[in-house]
Amino acid sequence: MVIPVHDVNPARRTPWVTYALIAANFVVFLVLTPGVAGSLTGESGLAQLCDLQAFLERYAVIPQELIHHRMPRMVPTGDVGIGPQGPGCVVGPPDYEKSPELSVLTAMFLHGGWLHLLGNMLFLWIFGDNVEDRMGHVAYLLFYLVCGYAATYVFALAYAGSSEPLIGASGAVAGVLGAYLVLYPRARVWVLVPFLIFLPLRLPAWLVLGSWFVLQAVYSSGAGVSEAGTVAYLAHVAGFVTGMLIAWPLRPGTSPPRPPDHPLYGRQARWTW
Repeated sequence: MVIPVHDVNPARRTPWVTYALIAANFVVFLVLTPGVAGSLTGESGLAQLCDLQAFLERYAVIPQELIHHRMPRMVPTGDVGIGPQGPGCVVGPPDYEKSPELSVLTAMFLHGGWLHLLGNMLFLWIFGDNVEDRMGHVAYLLFYLVCGYAATYVFALAYAGSSEPLIGASGAVAGVLGAYLVLYPRARVWVLVPFLIFLPLRLPAWLVLGSWFVLQAVYSSGAGVSEAGTVAYLAHVAGFVTGMLIAWPLRPGTSPPRPPDHPLYGRQARWTW
């Protein structure tokens, strides 16, 4: 898997929505998600784990709840207790009303760790600005949310009996990647290829994003991954395809990528990093 660094495809307008989405994801992770502070200081323990379980139960997507509206009678409360097998997380009747449909939205801003968050935000930072530039701010925000919802529902339908939390912006970000592939397949992308050392290469977007999609599709079939894997590859595939389908009608009117110093860009010329 290659690591994208930046694309040679300057946008005409400032991607305010992309910036806002990235900022919101970082704020939710750093400020609202229990246990992050402890993970930074190395002081995470059972109490923080119980808080995190209760937080995810309330705000993450549970496929079983989303498809069947089968709400659990007992959920983690966030408290620590002592049971027959020793200390553990206390469960009890939920003291809140949860909307499974709304949890799809909240789950888009939750992440399971630094690698999960930084990986999603890197792809969104590099490829989101051009898609937002082509669609416009409001339409792009709606597009992002639609891709996230589509990815979540496809995954939930495939695993309708699962009670495991589903979190992350990956489905929505995959939609951005699918749209970028349709709109700017010939744009050049600088990537780092791990081969003994990280080799910088400039590759066409169709190769970078196309190979990413093929890899996700292979993994979603169960090939090349362990049964213990926790990545929702099927959601990536669904989000990517949704993004491609939505962006396809915009393709005929999309200008090809221009170099950063093209006169059309003037003072707006910049690198996406």
